[in-house]
Amino acid sequence: MSQTQVPDEVLIIDGSADEQTKEMLENLYRVYFQGSSSDKNHSEFIITSAKLDYYKVPPEHRGLTKQRNYGIERVNDASDIVAFLDDDTLLGLDYFEQLIDTYTQFPNAIGVGGYITNEISWEPAETEVKNDLNYFYYDGYRRKESSRYQLRRKLRLAQQTPPAIFPAFGHGRSISFLPPSGKIYQVEQLMGGVSSFPFSVLKEHKYSEYFEGYGLYEDADFTLRLSHIGDLYVNTAAQLEHHHDAAGRPNKYAYGKMVVRNGWYVWRVKHPNPSLKNKLKWYQITFLLTAIRFLNIFTTRERKEAFTEAIGRSVGFISLLFHKPK
Repeated sequence: MSQTQVPDEVLIIDGSADEQTKEMLENLYRVYFQGSSSDKNHSEFIITSAKLDYYKVPPEHRGLTKQRNYGIERVNDASDIVAFLDDDTLLGLDYFEQLIDTYTQFPNAIGVGGYITNEISWEPAETEVKNDLNYFYYDGYRRKESSRYQLRRKLRLAQQTPPAIFPAFGHGRSISFLPPSGKIYQVEQLMGGVSSFPFSVLKEHKYSEYFEGYGLYEDADFTLRLSHIGDLYVNTAAQLEHHHDAAGRPNKYAYGKMVVRNGWYVWRVKHPNPSLKNKLKWYQITFLLTAIRFLNIFTTRERKEAFTEAIGRSVGFISLLFHKPK
């Protein structure tokens, strides 16, 4: 890992059921991991100028939020900033340097996120064309608008707040709607796999274990809770690539159900007492997005995936009438 600023310590939290990660590291760095007498799941060695600690997560601590809490408990007490990275990311050369510089510029920040460059195609836009449904414009850039957002804008169900600022009715635009401007933006939520926090914050605030397994929206829950007590930022100059690995993700039915139930959960984390108007708007958008997935059965090649996800969303929607997340 080439970086202009190398972390003092790197923790690998291996939650996989097999030994492939461990074997890959042994082959890559030509070391043999053997657990210490105090913790058979822990091994460490030195790579470049950073100490690398490897932890094989016991079965009872597996699951995204449990694993993050497990890793936090093993961070060196002398650490100032803790950064989280998914195992399917490729970092820009100055990723960590840019993150740390953000804390220098904003010393009261309680979280700073990086910026994914390879998922969305942006282009410069000198002028913004009003009512252009084909594009989303922001801060001198534009990106193609998805069909679902085009429909939401036509129905006046799209947010008016900036990206990553959670509207009162939920269903906001994510960080991916911030352009690659190189600027730092204040936000209310960060993506978990490209986020960082002062260690002092992580000592007091834990990831919710309501989110089991894959843990969809667990990062939104954590950072929306933090947004009540301090400032969060995304530095679009702290760049990396995210190459999604489908392994370990839930089936489309489970995913669809999570989208609705976990979406409701994080909405109420940020806005525990929404007005009747905003409640109706949340349900309208949820119903609309479910209907679009049913329509995708006829408009895409991935018919089975669209159908199972739509069923999952429907079940999640109906379940809220009888059993809301707590």
